[in-house]
Amino acid sequence: MDQATVDPNFGTFEKDTLWEQIAARLLSMLKEGQLRPGDKLPPERELAAMMQVSRPSLREALRALSMMNVLEIRQGAGTFVSSLEPELLVEHLDFVLSLDDSTFIKLFEARKILEVGIVGLAAERITKAEIAELEAGLRRSQETVGEPSAFLQADVELHRKITRAAQNPILSRIIDSIGKLSFASRQRTVEISGIREQTIQDHRAIVAALKAHDPEAAQQAMLQHLSNVEQRLTNLSSAPADYDES
Repeated sequence: MDQATVDPNFGTFEKDTLWEQIAARLLSMLKEGQLRPGDKLPPERELAAMMQVSRPSLREALRALSMMNVLEIRQGAGTFVSSLEPELLVEHLDFVLSLDDSTFIKLFEARKILEVGIVGLAAERITKAEIAELEAGLRRSQETVGEPSAFLQADVELHRKITRAAQNPILSRIIDSIGKLSFASRQRTVEISGIREQTIQDHRAIVAALKAHDPEAAQQAMLQHLSNVEQRLTNLSSAPADYDES
């Protein structure tokens, strides 16, 4: 049975705005909880009047959100907010993560299982050439500590090289399968105050253990690294003022 039609304040627009702005407004309402999974939007004619936009522009915005699996357009029944399950929105991870920070925490649970095991294998199998690549990656991280975007790339590449050093194609495929989610989470956590400096320190410990071919030390260092980032994320969620916007 369909839920009752909701009637929140959808806002209005200038006549010359684009359909992307209409879609952005609807997404903002979802993030703010004004619209929730399963809610039914007002009929198209009524919604266009409420937002003071043309029906073609509104229709284009609704179609785009439908393609993102954010909305469900049911023939003869109306337009509904989808379940917003992460697997539905996997191609739009920035939106998933902005809806629910618990997605980050679940990701770290997975990474602790996967990457801690991977680094242990890497410690046993890594070559001198691969160690040299990791040390070069550490230098790049140090050089780009003040540049979040460049630092992010160096971070991703270092973890990728560690996975490759484990010489297990199945584990590599699993890591690749969560690659988009990992990258989306890093795009946010890289901006947390102090995280880049902490990451460099953590990465040095990981690389040192790999160079010593010490699986136990490598696993402990990786676990500590992931726990450090997770803790800072938890602190960010509970105390937004700690977030560094620079």
